[in-house]
Amino acid sequence: MNDDSSSNSEILFEIVTPLGFWVRTTAEYWQFIVTVKHPVMSNRLTDVQNTLSDPDEVRLSNTDAQVYLFYRNDGTKRWVCAVTRRLNGEGFLITVYRTSAIKEGEQLWQK
Repeated sequence: MNDDSSSNSEILFEIVTPLGFWVRTTAEYWQFIVTVKHPVMSNRLTDVQNTLSDPDEVRLSNTDAQVYLFYRNDGTKRWVCAVTRRLNGEGFLITVYRTSAIKEGEQLWQK
């Protein structure tokens, strides 16, 4: 990380999850998510932060034991899903999207 305070690679947020680990992302990576991966999430930063800090459910990925899926209700039969990876105790955001179904995987936590 460089020391330029105007750098876009600065940490945008760090949030502790109910599982007891922190998840972070940079402003630069958030821009990549909302412009390239899932533009529909561009004005949903607070919703993503709430999904990580106060999810309705958390599941472990079926394909990667270091990937966690955080779900929070987002209307009738819709969810915000925040996908994170945890390596060496540190978590970071992979992507976020809206979905109509919770994926299979071991349920780790439920509200």
